[in-house]
Amino acid sequence: MGFTVEPPSWMKRNHFYAEQKAYPGMKENGIRPDQIGHEGEDMFIQEPRYFDAYARYFGRFIDAYRSEGIRVGVVMPQNEFNSAQNFPSCTWTPEALARFVHSLGPEMQKREVEVFFGTLERGNPKLLETVMVDAEAGVFIMGVGIQWAGKNALPAIHRKFPALTIYQSEQECGDGTNAWSYTGYCWQLMKHYFRNGASAYMYWNISTETGGLSTWGWAQNSLVSVDRGAKTYRFNHDYYLFKHLTHFVDVGARRVEATGTCDDALAFLNPDGSVALLVRNELPFAQMVQVRDRTLAIELPPDSVGTLAMKPA
Repeated sequence: MGFTVEPPSWMKRNHFYAEQKAYPGMKENGIRPDQIGHEGEDMFIQEPRYFDAYARYFGRFIDAYRSEGIRVGVVMPQNEFNSAQNFPSCTWTPEALARFVHSLGPEMQKREVEVFFGTLERGNPKLLETVMVDAEAGVFIMGVGIQWAGKNALPAIHRKFPALTIYQSEQECGDGTNAWSYTGYCWQLMKHYFRNGASAYMYWNISTETGGLSTWGWAQNSLVSVDRGAKTYRFNHDYYLFKHLTHFVDVGARRVEATGTCDDALAFLNPDGSVALLVRNELPFAQMVQVRDRTLAIELPPDSVGTLAMKPA
């Protein structure tokens, strides 16, 4: 289990939990104009005693979970640290995050909890590099959580820091229609992340009410749509795309290269030697796909994703 937290208001320069006004349609949060935050500034109070207190805050949070039998294995200092939000948030510069990791790293090391950089929602790899080259902070960074525009920084990050564990930490939310066309985009995202070193891919949201409206008024996609009036639910297209992956790719699997005339594919080698091959046919007509080194040819339906589960040769 991993988590991100937001600093309490007394640790922030604006002394307020949020950094922006409420979105249209939401209840006003009461933030004053002088309390609004902006990307590229540090809203966390930049004093060593605050860094130390916040690191201990992380530690006590983890200890409380462990007392309930829930082990936290990873922490990230700040979710979307470039984004001033109307909900609990805090903008940081990477230099300030490095200073915080000086305190956070030792606290997490005591508890055998890994520190990941992130979550990174901007396409600038230098935001991570600034922390990694800090001698006191870089030694504690074991991975990075990347989402949204951060995907544009992913290839450079994986090339420069190949030892870092990479998580795709939030699926882009869509528009609430749960259309199959967006599932095709979801597939492209998934392929991009896994081909560039990600070892985890996480969806947002698990479920929404029919219509897909989030708690802050943003129409979003979900794996499941719930009709509260009828007390029914429906699995959406994205659910089945994820099932194509999770049903056949086992814990401990590693991605392997898939070559051939159809490049729109992801292949995974499971610990038992079996192979799970996900193949996309985005064409409006059926397509034949042949698996090399196997006497196997399949026809993919139009505009579809298919999975081939192959036992060890």
